[in-house]
Amino acid sequence: MSRSDTNVPPSVPWSSARDYAELNVPVRGGELTVLRRAAREPGAPVVLALHGITANALAWSRVADHLAGRVTVVAPDLRGRAGSRALPGPYGIGAHAEDVAAVAEALGLESAVLAGHSMGAFVAALTAVRHPGRFASVVLVDGGLAFPAPAGLGTDELLEAVIGPAMRRLRMTFPDRDAYRDYWRVHPAFGGRWSPWTDAYLQRDLTGAEPELTSSCVLDAVREDGAGVFGDPRVRSAIRELPHPARLLWAERGLLDEPQGLYDEERLATAALEPDRVATHRIPDTNHYTVLGGDAGARAVAGHLLDAAGLR
Repeated sequence: MSRSDTNVPPSVPWSSARDYAELNVPVRGGELTVLRRAAREPGAPVVLALHGITANALAWSRVADHLAGRVTVVAPDLRGRAGSRALPGPYGIGAHAEDVAAVAEALGLESAVLAGHSMGAFVAALTAVRHPGRFASVVLVDGGLAFPAPAGLGTDELLEAVIGPAMRRLRMTFPDRDAYRDYWRVHPAFGGRWSPWTDAYLQRDLTGAEPELTSSCVLDAVREDGAGVFGDPRVRSAIRELPHPARLLWAERGLLDEPQGLYDEERLATAALEPDRVATHRIPDTNHYTVLGGDAGARAVAGHLLDAAGLR
């Protein structure tokens, strides 16, 4: 497949299916699906990368391309999503943390860089706290630090308020894959930024058969995970207890490309993170999605991952 080819099979990264191995790792209740993109050289550092609340492993595919084979990238479909959809509950951030630790153990990962985006950043922080001897450093991308949420709302209402269209699509059906593309192409975060990486990532989310394709995300998993992010004090405090050097990379715009992102200088100052524990870095000209899936965002995140792995 050439770099200019945009006719991507729906379930594989656009660069080449042979770039990724699909692994099955035993966890509670079954097997977790994990994608692994090997480094060019044996013995290279490893990045264990965790996706967001309604995402899947291919959320990291553009970052993986910018890493250019200098590290091995290991990216699971978290419990209740994509290839790991069939895994049973209970779900929650703690359950994901134990699944991630099981992946690290099964693959023999020592001193890996643990990275997470959005909800995956909360999972990464809690995993690092629970398993301090397993990882060398932590990179949190637009997540991991509790942010203000509207008061007086239930979990579904909070999720609707924060992730909006991503939550609503879990209840929708689509007649074919092109209809799913059309749904996402008009999303404000992707306006003018559609790419083969975006397409492959979103197509991996679909399950079922035409004309009733649906998101692979299990609604109960999303609800339980959201409850942990918004209300579990162990999850919300993990970023302040990290045993490793960490950095928080934040997008300057939000989930709908609105000017207010999840974080800004004022919110970070109010949070009063210890700079020796968590260094914060703004990723300019990005929103919550393009910080991973856009070219500039993916390049910046890849640079921070290489730095965290000691390769810059």
